[in-house]
Amino acid sequence: MGSVRIDKFLCDCMVGTRSEVKKLIKSKCVRVSERIVTDPGYHVNQDEEIYVKDKLISYVKYTYLMMNKPAGVVTAREDKEHKTVMDLIEIKAKDLSPVGRLDKDTTGLLLITNDGVLNHNMLSPAKHVDKTYYVKALHEISDIDIENLVAGVDIHDDTITMPAIVERLSESEIYLTIHEGRYHQVKRMLEAVNNKVVELRRISFGPLRLSDDLKPGEYRALSLEEMRLISEYKG
Repeated sequence: MGSVRIDKFLCDCMVGTRSEVKKLIKSKCVRVSERIVTDPGYHVNQDEEIYVKDKLISYVKYTYLMMNKPAGVVTAREDKEHKTVMDLIEIKAKDLSPVGRLDKDTTGLLLITNDGVLNHNMLSPAKHVDKTYYVKALHEISDIDIENLVAGVDIHDDTITMPAIVERLSESEIYLTIHEGRYHQVKRMLEAVNNKVVELRRISFGPLRLSDDLKPGEYRALSLEEMRLISEYKG
């Protein structure tokens, strides 16, 4: 790791956002070995013992975040015209990027990490990672429509879509689980049954489920249990 500012080190270790970490430091809650540190710009080395409220903090190689993506931002590391999901993140761990893509107007679960192996495996067509969406349609979704979505529909691509899982919520609302990641796939699937998506929210991605307490635009580190659940995709 080499020498690095202590506020950056603590942010990289998921202790908190940059502002939260600075508050901890200035409140004399951080010490390096036996020395209380109150300067966020103080530099530390990897061989030093760093404590926050007497808890030893270990450096982490990779960062794993769950975000509730809001509407109106694009899923990209940077964009010259639009605000991106990365603009919402205060944690500046190296090489963070979103896993996959949600459309600008689509909301919900977005995984963000700098673990390249996990990123690749979660998106690999060979893995068939489930993605479940809450879908609100413009018109009623009939039982025949659901049967077609389950069987696979023609979205004017090379092949019809793989069989999906559909759970009806109301006349025009469903949970739709797909195993692929084609361009605008859910919207095109609804168009294939002569309907239109008016609201789309991803509620799960693989074994991860969107936290009920995450408001749009908020994010948090994955829990230990969530880390265990995604371990099979980490190579």
